[in-house]
Amino acid sequence: MDETEEQRADAFFHALSDRTRRDILRRVLAGEHSVSALAAKYDMSFAAVQKHVAVLERAGLLTKRRQGREQLATGDVQAVRSVASMLSELEDIWRGRVDRIDTYLKEN
Repeated sequence: MDETEEQRADAFFHALSDRTRRDILRRVLAGEHSVSALAAKYDMSFAAVQKHVAVLERAGLLTKRRQGREQLATGDVQAVRSVASMLSELEDIWRGRVDRIDTYLKEN
């Protein structure tokens, strides 16, 4: 991976490292939600939820748009697929190593 891809991966995994952010992402992948409606679902301040949404937005996992006074958030399915692809690449590397160990053990 080049430096930009590495930075993007860091942002993805940082964003997904928090349980609340993962839950917010699940909600916005299911459909568009206002940030205030999202905030009502959690036992934390509106500002705290807004910060979680901002982390997800910086990672490219959701987008926001304004409609009047509300900010509406929508999950980016393509970005989530990108994360899944990264994890799949890591799994392939790991499986390759396990296969080589199995081959080695059978030969020795």
